Amino acid sequence: MKTATKIIDIRSDTVTKPTQAMLEAMIKAELGDDVYHEDPTVNRLEETSAAIVGQEAGLFVPSGTMANQVAIMGHCQRGDEVLCGEGAHSFFYETGAGPAIAGVQFFPLPGGGLFKASDLGEAVKPQHFHFPRTRLVCVENTMNRAGGRVWPQDEVDRVVAVAHELGLRAHLDGARIFNAQVASGVPAKRLAKGFDSVSFCFSKGLGAPAGSVLCGPAAFIHECRRWRKMLGGGMRQAGILAAAGLYALEHNIDRLAEDHRLARLFAEKLAEIQGIDIDAAKVESNIFGFNLPDRIPAAAFQEELRKHGVLVNILSAHRVRGTTHMDVSEKDILEAVEIMREVMK
Repeated sequence: MKTATKIIDIRSDTVTKPTQAMLEAMIKAELGDDVYHEDPTVNRLEETSAAIVGQEAGLFVPSGTMANQVAIMGHCQRGDEVLCGEGAHSFFYETGAGPAIAGVQFFPLPGGGLFKASDLGEAVKPQHFHFPRTRLVCVENTMNRAGGRVWPQDEVDRVVAVAHELGLRAHLDGARIFNAQVASGVPAKRLAKGFDSVSFCFSKGLGAPAGSVLCGPAAFIHECRRWRKMLGGGMRQAGILAAAGLYALEHNIDRLAEDHRLARLFAEKLAEIQGIDIDAAKVESNIFGFNLPDRIPAAAFQEELRKHGVLVNILSAHRVRGTTHMDVSEKDILEAVEIMREVMK
């Protein structure tokens, strides 16, 4: 059985390496102390990011997890409740930070991550001391565990409107908001319209080595600086990383369309392999998931692929996830498919 000519890493779009041009931008960055709000490159990134999603101010943080947790801490008090989609990143992938650090509990709504506005009314707890106060609704777009699904914009609008009618705040976890923009043709500012806060990542499809930004009203972001400091997110001369984010915003958004094309191609090729269950028509962005037959555990499949130079992630006992990104070519994908075909025999 053949082995890949190089390691083909499709575990996540977080594995990308900075390009030479991005590294040069980082080296040339003008620096200051960001905890004192004196790093000009960070300040420019925060202002640029806020403008892109239609908010007043931004806050640069090390990771998407910190962006979500700082947002939750800014919107909620200890003992409050957060409504989110089942499998939402803030609920599923952030190591229990919501309850452990922010002191909130999550109430996941059904729908594979893309819930309905009509679900909110029944989920909100009565105003009584027996219950947590339902305070915040989180929308994740694109939805990671749903296979990179893009929310229908009309449903997002209804969710935000109903949330506000119920006296709740709405946070958009837009870690991959630019994938949603490219896939839907809807600008990020429109995708984020109406939300009380918005976060997005530079370290995924945009190819930066680290960093996310939380955007919202100026007074809210001012308060969130305190929470960032408490969580250890003050990075001093962070302009080195902010320069990568600025480069990514300028150069790496439109190219996400290529990642989407390759994800669909990958899915189409996988659908031809006997035993792999995938609907290529449902691949909307750069993430795809597929099911294996009961006789093949996902962990064993993953390990066999690793031996032959292909890295994937596991979603469940018989479900695997792949993600295309700027460091994976069409040649890599076709090679990975052939290795998977051999493993399935």
